[in-house]
Amino acid sequence: MEALLAIERKKYHKALLEKGVLTIDKDGVPSNADKSSKLSITIANGIAQALMAETAEKAVGQTAGAKFELVNMEFLEATFPKLQNLRPGNWHIIKLGNRNSIKTSSFVQYEHLEYLSELTEKDAKLAASMGNDYMVAPDVVIYQDAIDDSEINKNLLIVDNTTAKMAYIRKETGGLPILHASISAKWTMRSDRAQNSRTEALGLIRNRKGHLPHIVVVTGEPMPGRLASLALGTGDIDCMYHFALYELIEAVEKSGAEDSKELLDVLIKGKRLKDISDLPLDLVV
Repeated sequence: MEALLAIERKKYHKALLEKGVLTIDKDGVPSNADKSSKLSITIANGIAQALMAETAEKAVGQTAGAKFELVNMEFLEATFPKLQNLRPGNWHIIKLGNRNSIKTSSFVQYEHLEYLSELTEKDAKLAASMGNDYMVAPDVVIYQDAIDDSEINKNLLIVDNTTAKMAYIRKETGGLPILHASISAKWTMRSDRAQNSRTEALGLIRNRKGHLPHIVVVTGEPMPGRLASLALGTGDIDCMYHFALYELIEAVEKSGAEDSKELLDVLIKGKRLKDISDLPLDLVV
């Protein structure tokens, strides 16, 4: 019997292939490779061949990015809610966007951001002073609804109207949904995209009221050096997850690039880079 995460990992890669996110163009350059770097093309080709990518036109940058976000959301939908025995809850997994009615300020830790947004819209001087760094827009989020007292008291009378009047988890005290995880999905990690993920993370860290949600990055970047630009060190993100880490390790090994091999080893042994299949279980903690 094959494990759930093994099955869903295969479906995840199949979806990336079918949606045209991972392709190889007519010149033999994979869609996640930097065409100006021979090493990037070599490593990316190793991954693509392991996943049996087909030759096709490369998707437009933003289109590929949006599809990558969607596939990651679908992977988490297929895995995380099934871990109820480890992390029970009424979980929602959604892809945020400009047209989505749910914003970062919809969650209890960040509800004050809506008030700040309204103030800056009315006051140009205040807007110029504050900028918009406080407005954070993750790609994919996992959140939990506040819980009715009847559910909290199901097995034992835990709360009443005299105490715990401001606990986030209680729906009766006006509790908004609680943000559990922010997932930044970046198909490649060019310098500007790496900076975007860091900015998102710092915004979530600095502007929260209450506990910090998980902050992770999922990427398809093949170059260990670019992965390290965000993954190395601590403080910004929990961890970086590669869409095909096992295939990446093999591709880097075959490339013969010792520097890249050593750097990848540092990232993995330092627990700064993991495989996509590790993500659902890490979000349980």
